[in-house]
Amino acid sequence: MRLRHAATVLGLTGLTLLTLPGCSSSHPSPAAPAASSSSSAARAHDGANARPAAAPPLASAALRERLLDESDLGPGYTRKPEDTSDHDDVTVTGCPALEKLGGDAAAGGSMNFPNKAKASFTYNGSSDSELSEELYSDTEAKASHRTRQIFDAMTSCPTYQVVVGNAPIAMTTQKAPAPKVGDEQWSQIFTFTVDGRATMVKQTAIRTGTTVVVISGSPGLVDTHLDKALKKAQTGH
Repeated sequence: MRLRHAATVLGLTGLTLLTLPGCSSSHPSPAAPAASSSSSAARAHDGANARPAAAPPLASAALRERLLDESDLGPGYTRKPEDTSDHDDVTVTGCPALEKLGGDAAAGGSMNFPNKAKASFTYNGSSDSELSEELYSDTEAKASHRTRQIFDAMTSCPTYQVVVGNAPIAMTTQKAPAPKVGDEQWSQIFTFTVDGRATMVKQTAIRTGTTVVVISGSPGLVDTHLDKALKKAQTGH
C-alpha cells in the first residue's frame, strides 16, 4: 500500500455546535394562564435536563496559535522548517490492520482532518532530540473514534516494516502508560531500526473536548512538555 508521508506523528479532533430555538405567545385567553404556567414549567424542566451546547471545532488558524513555540519550550530549541514535500515512495508491510487504514495513518503520519496544525523542533541541534506537536479539531465523536482506531491499529502489530524508497525500516511498537489528563488518552513507543541503528520515539495523544493534542519525539522531551502543550491547546496561552 502506498502512502504519502513518512512522518511519525498523528492526530484528530472536534465537536458540533447545537442551538435550541425558543418560543413565546401573547394575548392568552382566560384559561391560558394555567396552561402557560404549565408550559413554562415544562420548558424549565426540559432546560434543567438539557445537555450544554457542544463547542464547534477550532479552525486551522486557531490551532496554529495554540501550538508550542520556542518561548514555551525554553532555551536550546529550534523550530524546524515545515516539510511540504510529497512522499510517494513509502510502503508498509507486515501489519494488515495498518494497511486497512490507508493514507498517512498507516505509517504513523498526519491524519487527514480539515482542521490541523503542526510544529517540529530540535533540541540543541540534535536529530536524536526532536519534538513534534500536532493539533487536530473535528467533532468530539470523530476525534475519539479516529484516534482510538489508529492507536489500536498501530499497537496491534508488535513488529512490521516501513520501506522509504529502497530503504527498509524495521519497526516495533508497544503501548505505553498515558497520563490521566483530558477526556481520553493514548500513548505508545516506537523503535525504528535503520542500518542497525535503533531510534526510540514516544507518541502520546490527549483528546480534550474537540481537540486532540499529539506529541511525538524523544521520550524525555514528550514527558516534559506534554502538560504545557495540553494547557496551551485548551486555553491558547
